[in-house]
Amino acid sequence: MVMGTASNVGKSVLCTALCRILVQDGYRVAPFKAQNMSLNSAVTPTGREIGRAQAVQAAACGIAANEHMNPVLLKPTSLDKSQVVLQGRVYETTSARAYFQERTGEIWDAVVESYEYLAARYDVLVIEGAGSPVEMNLKSRDIANMRTAELADADVLLVADIERGGIFAAVVGTLQLLSARERARIRGVIVNKFRGDRSLFDDGVRLLEELTDVPVLGVIPHLRDLGIEEEDSVALDERRYRSASSDAPDREAVRIAVIQLPHISNFTDFDPLFLEPGVHAYFCRRPEDVGAAHAVLLPGTKNTMEDLQWLRETGFVDVLAQRRAEGAVVFGVCGGYQMLGKEVRDPKGHESSIPVCKGLDWLPVVTTLEHEKTTVLVQGHLEGAFAPIPVSGYEIHMGQSLGLSGYQPFATVRQTTDDVTRPDGAVNADGTVMGTYLHGIFDNDAFRQAWLNQVRERFGISPPVSSALSMASTRAQAFDRLATVVREHLEMDAVYRMIGHPPRATGSHSTC
Repeated sequence: MVMGTASNVGKSVLCTALCRILVQDGYRVAPFKAQNMSLNSAVTPTGREIGRAQAVQAAACGIAANEHMNPVLLKPTSLDKSQVVLQGRVYETTSARAYFQERTGEIWDAVVESYEYLAARYDVLVIEGAGSPVEMNLKSRDIANMRTAELADADVLLVADIERGGIFAAVVGTLQLLSARERARIRGVIVNKFRGDRSLFDDGVRLLEELTDVPVLGVIPHLRDLGIEEEDSVALDERRYRSASSDAPDREAVRIAVIQLPHISNFTDFDPLFLEPGVHAYFCRRPEDVGAAHAVLLPGTKNTMEDLQWLRETGFVDVLAQRRAEGAVVFGVCGGYQMLGKEVRDPKGHESSIPVCKGLDWLPVVTTLEHEKTTVLVQGHLEGAFAPIPVSGYEIHMGQSLGLSGYQPFATVRQTTDDVTRPDGAVNADGTVMGTYLHGIFDNDAFRQAWLNQVRERFGISPPVSSALSMASTRAQAFDRLATVVREHLEMDAVYRMIGHPPRATGSHSTC
């Protein structure tokens, strides 16, 4: 099990690395995280919803994701409420207080059931903790850390982020706040995100070991441009997402502004654009950050109604209208697609106390939020100017959108489990505004290139000499690169002693 001294210290990425390494070394491996709080989620082949990090880790293992890998997913809908997804299905929307009081009942039973399901089917589970195991006001009700470690009888690696400073206090303080029984599970410390000459931290390693009596099993270097999807929106503060429009290094780059909504979800939908040659993508928190964008993207959101109001109150709507008038293309995904319609209705208050909110009225659709949540994998083909490019993706939404007069679908799709086709999304008459429910739409290489070339043509931008980016290959290479670096800087012999077995297929380290 991998725990951290705090949130965002790199637990998810290190778990991904361990998943890949263990698979390369011949084990049947699966990820597990008892409880995740994130608005970045994924859909399994059976139509269940789990945290994005566990779906990424499953991909690193070369297996299909399932709901048991993340039995509890909390998706905040407001400052004091979260939607609780239990084994992939909506359980309830509740306050933090009510949720904490119910953890020992049906919710913990689901965690135990999911753990036992995976443990019976895989050689090794790579278990990820959540936040810190020593949030003392919550510790007695924490199911994601030490309680899960005890369930699995797991040895624990404690990860600390040296980049944020205070690593000695973080490690020593965490260990001091654990009980003696809990401390006995900590078998090693990992210092993460180290920059510079590793030998300069030799004294640091010695001091950590003397102060804690726990071995430092690895000092992992900071990895730039890793190309692996992030777990939650904390990552949006990283420079690769934060570059302003004026920072574009190439005047011939396509400038793409992504609006960072307050309740943004699944922002990793746009990761392929950040990796694409000849493209400068950036997230915007203020209207002035949009700059001279050639395209503006509206992402998914866990609260469409309130984020629509936020767009108006902050002045984003006026800026979007101006950029559209100047020729920019506008694209919405999921909640962003709903915002582009005439109206969004929430008569039963599923997301907000606002019953009706006027949309941007750039697409002829009306959306009604409903109790039943759609979580499906889909595939199909595009319509209109992009026909018949094949596409695939996944849907996670509680709203149903109805086309009005003049409606043109973005795509025709079907669930991967049946042959019933239906329209998805919408496109305006001149093809400059479009929306879709398909998360992962930009992972489709053919569509992404066609869409970027459409934007380039509108603004007279020359395509780069080489732009044949394959997202499938890029992600596989990222997993292997990550595994190689972690293997080099982590004492894997110690990890295998914890597992109790040597590597089963050493030396090949091939992509699974």
